[in-house]
Amino acid sequence: MQHKKRNLVILILGLLSALGPFSIDLYLPGFPEIARDLNSTTGRVALSLSSYFIGVSVGQLIYGPLLDRFGRRIPLLVGLFIYLFASVYIVYITTVDSLILARFVQALGGCAGMVAARALVRDLFPVTETAKIFSLLMLVIAVSPIIAPTLGGFATAHWGWHSIFIILAVLVALNIILVYFWLPLGAPPDTTMSLKPRPILTKFWTVFKTPQFYTYTLTGSFAASGLYAYIAGSPHVFMELYGVSERQYGWIFGIIAMGLVTASQVNTYVLKKYTSQQIVKATLLCQMVAGALLFFGTIFHLIEMYSMIVLVFLFLSTQGFAFPNTSALSLEPFEASAGTASALMGALQLGIGALITALVSMLSNETPLPMTGIMFLCASVSVIILYWGNIRIKNSEPVEVSN
Repeated sequence: MQHKKRNLVILILGLLSALGPFSIDLYLPGFPEIARDLNSTTGRVALSLSSYFIGVSVGQLIYGPLLDRFGRRIPLLVGLFIYLFASVYIVYITTVDSLILARFVQALGGCAGMVAARALVRDLFPVTETAKIFSLLMLVIAVSPIIAPTLGGFATAHWGWHSIFIILAVLVALNIILVYFWLPLGAPPDTTMSLKPRPILTKFWTVFKTPQFYTYTLTGSFAASGLYAYIAGSPHVFMELYGVSERQYGWIFGIIAMGLVTASQVNTYVLKKYTSQQIVKATLLCQMVAGALLFFGTIFHLIEMYSMIVLVFLFLSTQGFAFPNTSALSLEPFEASAGTASALMGALQLGIGALITALVSMLSNETPLPMTGIMFLCASVSVIILYWGNIRIKNSEPVEVSN
């Protein structure tokens, strides 16, 4: 692949990967205005975040087989068009229930880009370069939470919350043009592949029951769900309880996200001295301590805005170490079936994240306690699963799932 074409392909794959984070983070500063405009509450609006996570979780399981059976381009373009139509529809909605449903549909379309981008990296680049390409895509994903809330806060303040979904529609339209004209086709369709539910479900189950997979996937999922609890609860906590503006919230969100980005880059150097298992164990213990300080500090009214920012910064920074290492350990037993394992891992992570965001929304009150309490709960559960699962791993034998 020529140098210019290679860079363009990486850019397109990066934009496809960034669509998910932008779809989540861009509209967070608009929660209060959306709630006022739709005669609802921020807790109710936050359910649209849960429905988005559910849509992405379900969609990943659907697109994995479709991308193999029909090739990469057709399912990808269909998904992007679904996302485009859902984004335009949201601009005209008048009820929060319509928003919740439309966000689910939007997620079903948008997750095609996430799954296809991972598959196309394997298709288009030599094996020796895939780790480097995935690192570039992960950097785009990690930087997105810094840019998106700031942009969302600016757009909401100047043009209203509807402009957020116009921006998303424009972004996905750009993706459609780039995919159609400049993105290579990737692997050819596998016409021998069965799309019947039984063989697909059997393969997913065989992957899931592998002790190393379920230990590190569930550990990483609950650790990441602390991040989702923060995403769901932070608009209410910072903008309504602490009284910051949409633009200020965007800056706060971006500053906190810097901790995650920085930690993810530091992780590559730490791996030269310590194993992934050692890093995960130390990281999750640190996350649980930060969660405990947030939770008990809230109960005893010891937390104000700046200490909240510092503790959340520390809590979320651990994700820069936890996510890449739990992901690598989850997929380690699978060589021929890494795609199936990757899709199932993503579905479980976002599915649990959806439940957590829904729980934060349902428990919403006039304190930060629902957010901080659930963040502490997620961190504690991840530590318990890690220690319990490691016992199961020691008593198990390696498993490889055949194609």
